[in-house]
Amino acid sequence: MKFLDEAKVYIRSGDGGAGAVSFRREKFVEFGGPDGGDGGRGGDVWVEAVNGLNTLIDFRYQQHFKASIGTHGMGRNRTGANGASVTLKVPVGTQIFEEDNETLIIDLTVEGQRFKLAAGGNGGFGNAHFKSATNQAPTWANPGLAGDEKTIWLRLKLIADAGLVGLPNAGKSTFLATCTRARPKIANYPFTTLHPNLGVATIDGAEFILADIPGLIEGAHDGIGLGDRFLGHVERTRVLLHLVSAQEEDVAKAYKTVKRELEAYGGGITDKPEIVALSQIDVLDEEELKKKSKALAKACGQTPLQLSAVANVGMTGTLRALRDIIVQAKNTGSDD
Repeated sequence: MKFLDEAKVYIRSGDGGAGAVSFRREKFVEFGGPDGGDGGRGGDVWVEAVNGLNTLIDFRYQQHFKASIGTHGMGRNRTGANGASVTLKVPVGTQIFEEDNETLIIDLTVEGQRFKLAAGGNGGFGNAHFKSATNQAPTWANPGLAGDEKTIWLRLKLIADAGLVGLPNAGKSTFLATCTRARPKIANYPFTTLHPNLGVATIDGAEFILADIPGLIEGAHDGIGLGDRFLGHVERTRVLLHLVSAQEEDVAKAYKTVKRELEAYGGGITDKPEIVALSQIDVLDEEELKKKSKALAKACGQTPLQLSAVANVGMTGTLRALRDIIVQAKNTGSDD
């Protein structure tokens, strides 16, 4: 399935049905009077967050959503049927914006959450509604009200417990593939990962969701490389795992490069708890490992974990460290 995290959609709710002008005509009834029914209400346009989706790809193939109009009223005081509503089904974590792509309408963060994007027009009153003591035979009825129409933007920010960040080829995809059932593309060249991937990691019976985003390079906030457009997918995480490859000549510089890009992006990402790990350590001898680990510790201000997803070294300890922070955040009700 292809990944799409932003889509532009046109929506229109249904017009209300018109009221009817009708008079009762029956044999042996001398004064029939008005019996025009009201028009039905137009259908609404809803959006609903559902489970099982992690992309907006469906909205690439359908960008127009229109609810049905209400049925017109009829004689014998028959009210027209309401128009059928339409529902846009989106992944949990989808934000809905106005046409300016800046004004937030609703943020759908819970499965089953629904929101009415456009209300259908009310049906018009039939002439029976206007009957009175001084006007016993009205010859007019109301037309139905028009529905609403607008263009909206859908923007997806994946819901995950932990996010993987780092330079390209830092081993993020390999880490994800090793500890989850996700199967991201893995190759020995930069930007192998072109879109975010999700996986469910399990440690000591506890499960949490990991998000892997494409690697960042210097100048990503200015659009260099793949830019920082995917960083929104780690905005909702509770903890970041910052992987620095042991193959980097200057691990401190590698760490600071990504850190600067996170700070330039904003969104509160740098306020989240961060676990720093030296990855791909199977390529180093013991002396070189100590040297690079010390340099990285000085740069990040904490003792980095050491791991190799390929050799399955340090993976359990890393997953437990992530789990502990996630559990603590959930217990305190914090999303940071």
